[in-house]
Amino acid sequence: MKEYAYYPGCSVEKMALSYHMSAMETTRALGIQLKELEDWNCCGTTAYFHVDQILSHALCARNLAIAEREKLDLVAVCAGCYKNLYFANAHLKNDPDLAEHVNVALSEDQLNFAGTIAVRHLIEVFIQDVGLEAIQAKVSHPLTGLHVAPYYGCQILRPRKDHEDVEQPRFFEDLLTAIGATAVEYPDRLRCCGSSLLLTSRPAALGMLRTLLQSAVDSGAAVIATACPLCQVNLECYQNQVNHEFGTDLSIPVLYFTQLVGLALGIPPDKLGIGKELVLPTPVLSSVGR
Repeated sequence: MKEYAYYPGCSVEKMALSYHMSAMETTRALGIQLKELEDWNCCGTTAYFHVDQILSHALCARNLAIAEREKLDLVAVCAGCYKNLYFANAHLKNDPDLAEHVNVALSEDQLNFAGTIAVRHLIEVFIQDVGLEAIQAKVSHPLTGLHVAPYYGCQILRPRKDHEDVEQPRFFEDLLTAIGATAVEYPDRLRCCGSSLLLTSRPAALGMLRTLLQSAVDSGAAVIATACPLCQVNLECYQNQVNHEFGTDLSIPVLYFTQLVGLALGIPPDKLGIGKELVLPTPVLSSVGR
């Protein structure tokens, strides 16, 4: 069983508890052990990097240094946390002067950043480390007949990695296919969901959400799959406001990829946090596999 340091971030164990539950269940079923990072701290979110560069890197570097102490690669499930931690890790490795400044701060906590680990998103671990063939071999309840819109969002592809197509990615679609679902093609899978724009320009954010949701529905999706708790909240929780603003009648469930993988592996829905959504997926899921 391969072990990773698990960075839950500020939302996963509260607002996005179903993501945490399904991540724990599916990784266990796939032979992965996630060890929660001891005494982790907030990554600073996206905005803080525009406020104070050194302190924002120090926030991320503290988490990285703790994972280095455990000699474990760091796995995040939030796309925003993943981006912040990945970029901090890369920048500190390539900028000795920045790393020196950050390590002065970390020394107060008896920590030191050395750049010895990798930062991964959980969906990467599923696809690259476990492997699609291995996942498919463990599928006992294929999601046959379920049309799913894979929503990448705008953060998970921001760290440009070697040999990764950031314009036309396919890994999310490939994962859904491996568990028996049908991945629908829709044009807005890489667009931003509005994120914190809801706090500053709600009409603009609702317009972005409408475009995304309508695009998925028009393409035949019965469910949207996401890999980020903030995207999930925006896409699900604001559907009523989108309907009120634009006179639409959108009502599409938004689930985490870990929940869908868990269902295909035969894990009971309640252990995956399914049933607590605002837009219940039960009617859609009841016909899966028939």
